[in-house]
Amino acid sequence: MSFAESDDPVAISALQHYRYCPRQYALIHLEQEFLDNLHTQRGQLAHQRVDDPGEQWERGARMLRAMPLYSHRYGLVGKADLVELHPDGRLFPVEYKHGKHRGKRHDYIQLAAQALCLAEMTGRPVTAGAIYHTSTHRRQEVAIDGTLIADVVATLAAIREVLTSGALPPPVRDHRCDECSLKPLCQPGALNAAASWQASTLHAALFEPEEVSDGPCVSF
Repeated sequence: MSFAESDDPVAISALQHYRYCPRQYALIHLEQEFLDNLHTQRGQLAHQRVDDPGEQWERGARMLRAMPLYSHRYGLVGKADLVELHPDGRLFPVEYKHGKHRGKRHDYIQLAAQALCLAEMTGRPVTAGAIYHTSTHRRQEVAIDGTLIADVVATLAAIREVLTSGALPPPVRDHRCDECSLKPLCQPGALNAAASWQASTLHAALFEPEEVSDGPCVSF
């Protein structure tokens, strides 16, 4: 996959937002809207340790914090919370998340996008990374395989369709809304109520007889 040179690059974080909820992605990245809640504040706290660029040695590996990333091939920009450079040449991106192990696909896609950027920037394959959970201080290793890369490519294509159309996706109105900080702006309940009212109004009028015109009947 390659993107047109005229296309703006997509933020790596946008992939995570889109896969969580397309409307959340559009509100943040198209409408430039954002609100904090408990979950976003916890996420910000989780990143404090890796937000400042820098490097150090730990456990025999070089650790690079807040490393800028890009991919010309995929049209991506962003940064990795942490990249480990091991003595054997392995590159290992680590994404910090608050809370305990979640096993969320949108987190894996964000990590895989970082791996694609690292591979292109260095010319080395990146076959694995990890999600570090700040509440448990444990990390979950994730294989960057063909299925996950295909998911990144599909998500990028879906995002570019939204960018081209400029249309705000409809609300999902499910369990995701309970944790979303943008719920007051999205108003999924109000929008669905309006759609339901419109549907019921149309249904009620469907079988009402139409007035018959007294005008001339025209035949051909």
